[in-house]
This record gives sequence, structure tokens and C-alpha cells, in this order.
Amino acid sequence: MKIHPVGSRPSIKSPESYFTGSVRQDPVNDAPEPARVRATSVTFEPGARTAWHTHPLGQTLVVTSGSGLAQVWGGPIQMIRAGDTVWFEPGEKHWHGASPTTAMTHIAIQEALDGKAVDWLEHVDDAQYAGEA
Repeated sequence: MKIHPVGSRPSIKSPESYFTGSVRQDPVNDAPEPARVRATSVTFEPGARTAWHTHPLGQTLVVTSGSGLAQVWGGPIQMIRAGDTVWFEPGEKHWHGASPTTAMTHIAIQEALDGKAVDWLEHVDDAQYAGEA
């Protein structure tokens, strides 16, 4: 058993290469091999979002506070709220983040395949985020 006391793993500012706006990540679980599951609490300030991305084994989001937006490639933008759980299929191109006026926190859970849990793609531009593209 390993216990990570609160505060023992610092928050990190999410890299601008994969996120737009102010985003903070707090580690939840990064199990050593042979386990593959990884979980992170991610907080998005209003208007902040991920870039388009995929996960080789899919991803689950558990929205813990606020409200946000999520979209799969070619589909409509969906509102997500505290208490919602979202599943993205393996390889499904998508993005997620806060709504324009409200912050949002979710726990992102995904498994790594051959050590890789995510494939980052292009940024979601302002027109895409607004549903205009």
C-alpha cells in the first residue's frame, strides 16, 4: 500500500501546447506498471479547454464541480455539469473544458497502452469553441 498525503504531490499548470486558457492539474493516481490506469483532477477556468485529442483505450470524465463543454469530432457541443460522467470511446477525437462563464473541474481517468495514455492534436480555436465552425 502507498498513501500520498494531501499536499505531497504539487499542482501543475497545464502546458499551453495542449490547453487553451488557465488550467491546473492535480494528480490522483498514476499506478506503476503493470497497472495502466491514470487519473488526474483537472480544473479549467472559464473559457479554458483542452486541444483536440484521443485516448488509445478511451477516457472517462467525472465532473466534480461547475459546468463545462465537451465535443466529439463531427458532433454537437454538449453541456456537462457537476455529477455527470462522460465516456469517450478509444480513438474518439474530442475536447472538453469549462463553459465561457463558469469554471469546471473533472477527474479524468484513462489507461495507458504501451506507456501512452493520450495523443494530442490541434488546438480548439475560438470559433470551434463557440460552435461556429
